[in-house]
Amino acid sequence: MGELLSVADYERLAEERLAPGPWAYLAGGSGDEWTLRENRAVFERWAFRPRVLCDVSEVSTTATVLGTRLELPVVVAPVAYQELYHPDGECATARGAAAAGAAVCVSTFTTRTHEEITAAAPGVRQWCQLYVFTDRGVTREHLAGAAAAGCSAVFVTVDAPRLAQRERDVRAGFEIPAELPLPYARAAIGATAQNPAEHFALLDATLSWRDLEWIASDGGLPLGVKGIVTAEDARLAVEHGAAAIVVSNHGGRQLDGAPAALDALPEVVEAVGGRAEVYVDGGIRRGTDIAKALALGAQAVLAGRAPMYGLAVAGEDGVRHVLELLREELAQALGLLGCTSAEQLTRAHVQQARA
Repeated sequence: MGELLSVADYERLAEERLAPGPWAYLAGGSGDEWTLRENRAVFERWAFRPRVLCDVSEVSTTATVLGTRLELPVVVAPVAYQELYHPDGECATARGAAAAGAAVCVSTFTTRTHEEITAAAPGVRQWCQLYVFTDRGVTREHLAGAAAAGCSAVFVTVDAPRLAQRERDVRAGFEIPAELPLPYARAAIGATAQNPAEHFALLDATLSWRDLEWIASDGGLPLGVKGIVTAEDARLAVEHGAAAIVVSNHGGRQLDGAPAALDALPEVVEAVGGRAEVYVDGGIRRGTDIAKALALGAQAVLAGRAPMYGLAVAGEDGVRHVLELLREELAQALGLLGCTSAEQLTRAHVQQARA
């Protein structure tokens, strides 16, 4: 894969290889896609403050995330319907992530069970991403399956009580094939082809903070909350037992006009005050993006589209190579910043760039 030197190279090739519908779902955002663009543009609003004449002969990209040591402070974000991008779906993603020293967060709309993923990649750190269906029995079965398969945390997505208008999907006529295996959602969805809006219409829009208690109790796993961009909600998440928070605007796919995730990160970090771990997703394409996120207070990042581009291009090997590119770029950035580890990054290593 020597000709593929960056995530951008994989993105271009993935677009060529995927059908218009799956590509629209993967690459698109909601509304005018302002937030989608902001998730990338925000990284240009932060510049590095490198320190020199430091011994950086040895540099480590390892980090501790929910008590687990990872070779790379990256978790593959929960992306639905992965069999649309490669026949091995989430199993290929997990194997690639394990080989690169990253973790995975598996969507409720996964095409493989947690057990299958564990069997395919025994050493991978696996989290369960949870949507709550109006049929709570379906959700409880999902939680039980995740715990039995060895998932080490459950992350509730809280920014999607209803699906935003994703015009790329509509224009492409994107539908999820009826034969696509959806082991934790099919019981609620039924056996016909549907589009994402019909799937999300089955989620419980009454979900509230008090529901975090039964989710944590039923799963028996550390609880994470994904989809927070304000200090107010960050404090509430901690008060309701969250061990981790993902600062996220759903990859620009929900409320168009929501702030870029990196812009919201410092506010959430300050509000949490060390009482929970804080991660961020949205727009990660370079190791330098990861470095900026860590400097602004994240303990790790979630990356969704970048590894999916790798999956679409070369399956397990593509996922692994994309994550290895990010790791190599992060290590290079650390050394050039005068740091020997990701944990040494602080707010002193970045400054707001001039307009």
